[in-house]
Amino acid sequence: MIPAKIDSIFVSAIRQKGLDSIVDWFDLHKQPFYVLGWCYLGNTLQLEELFYQTILNVQKELPRFKNDGSFETWVTSILIHTCRKLSKIKSPQDSEESELDVFFKALNRLEESEMEALVLIGIPREKAAQILQVSAEQMKGLTFSGIRSLRKEMGYGPGFNGCKEYQKDYMDYLERTMDRPQKIEFERHIYHCPSCQEDLGTFQEVMLDLLERMESIHVPAGLMEKIRKKLAEKETRKQQKNEQRTKVGLIIASVFALLIGTGYFTGGFTYLYYRWTEENPQLRASLQHGIGESLDLETQSNGVRIKIKGAIADNVQTLVYYEIEDMKEDNQYALTYDDGVLVENGYKIMKNEDNPRYYPPDLESDLNNQEKNVYEGKLSLPPLSKDHGTINLKITKLMKLYRDPSSQINNSVDEEMNEKTGKWNLAIPVTKQPSTEYALNEKTKLEGITLQMDKLILSPTTTILQYHIVNNQARQIHRVTFDSLEVNNKKAKPDIYGSSFMDSSPFDYTFQAHFDPLPGEKPKEANVRFGSVTLGVNDQKTIQLSGAEEYPQTFEYAGSTISIDKLEAGNPANMVISDHEIKHREYDSLDFHVVGEDKNAMLSLELDDMQGVALNKNGKEYDPAKTPFFSYSTEDMRYLVTVQSLKVVNEDSSQKVIPKQLQIMGYTTTKFLDDVVKVSLKKGVQREGDKE
Repeated sequence: MIPAKIDSIFVSAIRQKGLDSIVDWFDLHKQPFYVLGWCYLGNTLQLEELFYQTILNVQKELPRFKNDGSFETWVTSILIHTCRKLSKIKSPQDSEESELDVFFKALNRLEESEMEALVLIGIPREKAAQILQVSAEQMKGLTFSGIRSLRKEMGYGPGFNGCKEYQKDYMDYLERTMDRPQKIEFERHIYHCPSCQEDLGTFQEVMLDLLERMESIHVPAGLMEKIRKKLAEKETRKQQKNEQRTKVGLIIASVFALLIGTGYFTGGFTYLYYRWTEENPQLRASLQHGIGESLDLETQSNGVRIKIKGAIADNVQTLVYYEIEDMKEDNQYALTYDDGVLVENGYKIMKNEDNPRYYPPDLESDLNNQEKNVYEGKLSLPPLSKDHGTINLKITKLMKLYRDPSSQINNSVDEEMNEKTGKWNLAIPVTKQPSTEYALNEKTKLEGITLQMDKLILSPTTTILQYHIVNNQARQIHRVTFDSLEVNNKKAKPDIYGSSFMDSSPFDYTFQAHFDPLPGEKPKEANVRFGSVTLGVNDQKTIQLSGAEEYPQTFEYAGSTISIDKLEAGNPANMVISDHEIKHREYDSLDFHVVGEDKNAMLSLELDDMQGVALNKNGKEYDPAKTPFFSYSTEDMRYLVTVQSLKVVNEDSSQKVIPKQLQIMGYTTTKFLDDVVKVSLKKGVQREGDKE
């Protein structure tokens, strides 16, 4: 440890010279810090991130450091806090091939408090206790129980029965802090007690092994150079951003002075103004066309700042653009309607019978890859019931975002790890904007079934294509996806969560598909590019089942060989059906039911387990059981069922089910499309929210 006087001199220099001095100080102490980080993480890339984040946290918290404490102890506390956070985030490099050896994997399986006590075993007990914010006696107990737990994890087994009244002295004896009379008494007992000899011997062996392994860990060459480069890049981005803001401010000020002096304002100035001042491309495009409100509303709670940048209301939804900044740590958070987000006066100003749209977090955008602690998103609220209003938004919970989706899956049990609580209140003024509706009369055929496009609605917050499908008894379209909608050479991407069912009559169904908004456009024609279509095909076949027949039993259907792997009579009866052929399969899933020996029995099917493969249009396969949905949710996909485990249940619980027939009614199948349809637009008619 550094003497207090020298420690104080270092801190004064660091405060004067800033970040470079912090990095220099870390360079001097990198070995013990690297060893601590390795015990937690065991991954070289995460250790680089550990040093990077810890240095930034030290810089951020330095004004609150008190000189009456040890600077090294204070920094170690920050490093361990950062270790805890990173250890809960599984990095892409973390896999079965973890760099941690068997010993450190065993260490990581201990209770967190015990593991942390052992990680600090080379530090004087009082200092270690201060870092973990426990008493010295508690630190001694945690170290003792930690070594015993590690001994068990390392395969020594639980069969060590040293005398309890002497076990409490193991740590003092091995650390050589015992008074001489107590040491003599302790050694006299050990000499005459075989159980204590074995217990203390293995205890000491594990302790020494831990110390030796920690001493064998060395900092890789070039670590601090990488950290310095990463910090320099962050500082450069920050300076460029500040310079850009300053430059834009000066330009705007001079332009304002010129325009005010001449008394001349144009739409071109508005266009340029938002081009300079608004980073969000979708909000910028709307504001440049005079749509919606540009806002600068801000509130803080629990170390998190929420800023409302803009709001746009129409008859479809009320769209709020926001920015969330974590001012203490490198976390990104998003808002979720009805989960910690409430419009307190919604019953007065909103159509609450209309469900708001869902916009998934977008971590791939350029905006959300600039800073690790800032997220920009949009929140959909119900549409206004009035032309004007002020939304009283009450926020009590934020959703934490993870760049590695498996981290969120791993933390799904611990809700607190996936959220941030606080009290954020905002008053957001909004004015309902008009939409323009174009009548269409364009028909096309998808897999032999007629699809007619009826309307194109250009709303400020979304673009809507309304269409209806005329099915027949042999084949029905269940779902249509779109690749894009092109208007005036501008492509609008489809909203994968945006299709909505409107109305139906026998074999005739009306839907609406949503796309990105196209502000300011006055189209005469549009190109609609389709993505895929999911069909239901009626194709009946009956398979005779025999309880005496050995399984698996196979049969041919829709060009595939399907297997009944298992069939057991009972109530319920158990049945397993499989088809692992993927490459040339016509169907995605089967529509069937089971007929029992008693044909009048009321039987129902309950799905016990299902396995399958997701397949994109290029033939790439995803295993949904291993691949998070987020990894392929934006693509057009086929989901092919490969195994179904079913229970056949008789409503009369006293009657046994003896399956005799498998009756297949038909199947579903997904076809990928490249169809492009050009549609002419009739004169647009403005809808609700029009302004004179």
